[in-house]
Amino acid sequence: MSLLSERILNMSTSATLAMAAKARELRGEGKDIIGLSLGEPDFNTPDFIKEAAIQAINDGYNSYTPVDGYVELKEAIITKFKRDNGLTYTLPQIVVSTGAKQCLANIAAVMLNAGDEVILPCPYWVSYSDIVKLNDGIPVEVKSSIDTDFKMTAAQLEAAITPKTKMIWFSSPCNPSGSIYSKEELRALADVLSKHPNIYVVSDEIYEHINYVGGHASMAQFDDMYDRTITVNGVSKAFAMTGWRVGYIGAPEKIARACNKMQGQITSGTNCIAQRAVITALNASPSRVQYMIDEFKVRRDLVLNLLNDIEGFKTNTPEGAFYVFPDVSYYFGKTLKGKTINNATDFSLYLLEEALVATVTGDAFGNPNCIRISYAASQEQIIEAIKRIKEAVS
Repeated sequence: MSLLSERILNMSTSATLAMAAKARELRGEGKDIIGLSLGEPDFNTPDFIKEAAIQAINDGYNSYTPVDGYVELKEAIITKFKRDNGLTYTLPQIVVSTGAKQCLANIAAVMLNAGDEVILPCPYWVSYSDIVKLNDGIPVEVKSSIDTDFKMTAAQLEAAITPKTKMIWFSSPCNPSGSIYSKEELRALADVLSKHPNIYVVSDEIYEHINYVGGHASMAQFDDMYDRTITVNGVSKAFAMTGWRVGYIGAPEKIARACNKMQGQITSGTNCIAQRAVITALNASPSRVQYMIDEFKVRRDLVLNLLNDIEGFKTNTPEGAFYVFPDVSYYFGKTLKGKTINNATDFSLYLLEEALVATVTGDAFGNPNCIRISYAASQEQIIEAIKRIKEAVS
């Protein structure tokens, strides 16, 4: 009898976390690694949010929190959804969790049965597939390429639907591609889904504010999709609060109550101090974090200009998030400094070992021709990293 469960033995390790761990290991050996693998802003959490956390400590917040979040935080989330997205939710429709990742795990656990299919437009965030499989669902990948800005078309969605399709999960702005679905593109997908009323949508909007073109659109804004959409969001990215671990959902009440029930048996309520800080973050105008978005846009343009100067890197222009997702298939089958590059994983490892730059293979995101490069790093680090990459492949 095996010591460990088949469940854990069959689960992939998170590729982004694995690469970050490898980079830390090499740094420990004294190597000068530049990390462009993690989706973590390099800014500090804004002072006005930190001050709210300090105030919460001084006010004596130290007890267990309600499983689905403080009422005051849920009210702030409701206000945020209305203000930023035009979405109307009530208190029972909101659940606060320990990061958006726990939101996704809750959703899968309460909605999927064995054999249910979940459509994942590729590329997708690295953990979607394993969260689905962990809950006995079947990921159905819908391929896209750099030529379509890594977006799924309505025709592709229609072709992927079967009698077993239960859900579709996607992020916009997208991790890893930075692509954003416009309101018109979402409406085209909704028109397909209107013919299949039993399919639910997870709309992951964690990068909502990191948007360089404006006009963020939510699937739940359409009246015919509101009762079939779970909107997932959080504060990690836009507010530079990755380690605070606060995410939340707005969902049909029956689904929200089920997530609350699940969470009550797994972790219970989210950290009390972090929740009080997030009340302040969400009640503030998004303009208070605009300085970060402005800097990310400068870095995006810098990365694209530098990569476009390297033979074999094919890029599009991401409209949001803080990643570029270049197609590097030009190098497949080639030998670089004695090492044969068969795929994106080989290429990513080559860059780590030869250029001392950590990226992530596109294989982990359902697109084996690409690598993900995070530009949540300083301009100086970006310039040095791309210089090293250019030297390593020339």
